[in-house]
Amino acid sequence: MSSEQRIVIENAYVATVDIAGTEYDSGHVVVDGREIVAVGAGPAPAWALAGSSNPASGVNAPASASLRTVTRVDGTGHLLTPGLINTHHHLYQWLTRGIAQDSILFDWLTTLYPTWSKITADTVGAGALGGMAVGALSGCSTMGDHHYVFPRGAGDILGGIVDAAGSLGVRLHGTRGSMDLGASQGGLPPDFAVETTADALQASADAVARFHDPSRESMVKIAIAPCSPFSVTSDLLREAAVLARSLDVRLHTHGSETVEEDAYCLERFGRTPTEYLDDLGWLGDDVWMAHCVHLDEHAIARFAATGTGVAHCPSSNARLAAGIAPIPQLLAAGVPVGLGVDGSASNESGQLGTEIRMSVLVNRLRAGADGMSGRSGLYLATMGGARVLGRDRELGSIEVGKLADLALWKIDGVEHAGIVDPVAALTLGAQPPLSLLLVDGREVVREGRLVRVDERDVARQVTAAVGELLAL
Repeated sequence: MSSEQRIVIENAYVATVDIAGTEYDSGHVVVDGREIVAVGAGPAPAWALAGSSNPASGVNAPASASLRTVTRVDGTGHLLTPGLINTHHHLYQWLTRGIAQDSILFDWLTTLYPTWSKITADTVGAGALGGMAVGALSGCSTMGDHHYVFPRGAGDILGGIVDAAGSLGVRLHGTRGSMDLGASQGGLPPDFAVETTADALQASADAVARFHDPSRESMVKIAIAPCSPFSVTSDLLREAAVLARSLDVRLHTHGSETVEEDAYCLERFGRTPTEYLDDLGWLGDDVWMAHCVHLDEHAIARFAATGTGVAHCPSSNARLAAGIAPIPQLLAAGVPVGLGVDGSASNESGQLGTEIRMSVLVNRLRAGADGMSGRSGLYLATMGGARVLGRDRELGSIEVGKLADLALWKIDGVEHAGIVDPVAALTLGAQPPLSLLLVDGREVVREGRLVRVDERDVARQVTAAVGELLAL
């Protein structure tokens, strides 16, 4: 008789983030393999601790069925949430933090493009490992990455990012990004940083064929992601949408991030960014856009009507003075909204956990003290992100039948002890220490340390990659 792993977490404050917002002051969660099999108040049921099947499931296991080896986790003094979901990042930018610190987006980009043109698969792999390591330590189980810079001769950049995610044990929602509108054609990026339209489309199709796993349990998914209205042609946007839908993968781009982008689109196309992208087939429930800071009422209505998702990146928007996205209005309209770190070169952090607090505080500046609750911020980081990435059936909440991506936060230490609302420890307080992160039912973080990689080695790899990149 074989045995399979069962993890039983008890005595934690459980914030399920299900549709009813169910929470348990002292609850339990039972994980079998990669799936959640029980959630509820009080101690775990006897069958769970005995390693047998749940009798309520109605499934009568045969005599030869496997018993589970039970690992019990005492969650006393802890908050249990779904694993956090990062819907927008540029992991390669982990290598260029601290540059152009006081610039707006367009000036920041033009400062950094020359350095980014020198990246290689090896340096990007190290940067991705560092960025995702910090993300995991902040409770992030699913990493969204938008990579769009592919210098000639740089090697297998996407392969390096995929390998880094695999070594850490986190889910990756990667993208094959692209730019084909150089400065000589009226775009923002220098010509050496762009590809031809045909090359970009072929490379996008190849990336999907190599890496995309469409299964429910997938650890790697790939979307097609031309960079932005000011760095790609209309032809690339239009054809990328056709390609993605023919391959049944999602679409991602930047949209309405700054007033400068608005002005660019109005001058060049006579349309707002949303109108322009809408004309090219870029609104739909298979699309999500980063930032969406400058959306008018028409744009919000179109996003809601089409199910287009938004990746809200409050720290990066503040760092670049891009503005405050209308998140309460988007949520009220029913638009899918998730959280994003954005590139660490416009954030200097890879922590998604801290973006919860940032999203709440920034949006209250416009919407008022009661305009954005802490639990709304937690929703963005979990179920909202799952909706944005099209994975709300298997991720984003703690429910029976969902995949076991869970974050257990320690809230009985000196920073949080005695807080009246355990959820506020995460959503309004300083980020609590992470005692456990499960991804697909397997440990990725234990007692605030990465389980599968040596953190000192990760730091050394990042330092060496930065030195190599900046020396070129």
